[in-house]
Amino acid sequence: MCVDYGAGNLKSIVNGFKKIGVRLEVADNPSRFGDAEGIILPGVGSFGNAMEKIMRFAPIIKEKVDEGTPFLGVCLGAQVIFDASDESPGVKGLGLLTGSCKRFGSGLKVPHMGWNRVGKKTDTPLLEGIEDGQYYYFVHSYYVKPGSKDVVSGQTEYGITFPSVISADNINATQFHPEKSGENGLKILKNFAGMCKR
Repeated sequence: MCVDYGAGNLKSIVNGFKKIGVRLEVADNPSRFGDAEGIILPGVGSFGNAMEKIMRFAPIIKEKVDEGTPFLGVCLGAQVIFDASDESPGVKGLGLLTGSCKRFGSGLKVPHMGWNRVGKKTDTPLLEGIEDGQYYYFVHSYYVKPGSKDVVSGQTEYGITFPSVISADNINATQFHPEKSGENGLKILKNFAGMCKR
């Protein structure tokens, strides 16, 4: 089930799942998530603005994640699972994982936009069946800096090496847009859908 809090990439994520033969339910009411087999949190825009809208979903997201329900955060949805972001000082994230979000250095063109390579760091069911070093589509100005390197399953270079795939038990996140990343991106969505049926 996909969290509908007004994120701009919602329709493209729904279409991505449609391409792999999965009907993704969308809900704008937290009460509908009780029976969800998986949760997807999309996101485009600013950390603070998104968190303002996501807060009403926070209790059910945390409850379901604690129960072991598979979770996938995409782009900004990957950033808000951490504690905070330099983009919106004083605004708390969901805190599903410890860490924060940092802005790319001033010497780099921001946002980091376009296709870039993801190198596998650790094995994760999310990247199962996908060769190392594949390219995915990115659009972001901030990157995640987890409190533990153990949650980093994939990384990308853009001036620095930053985490682009996060995996910690049932919590998964991609800084890139799998729904806009061709066959390999659709494979990630398929892998996540598979987690939800186990």
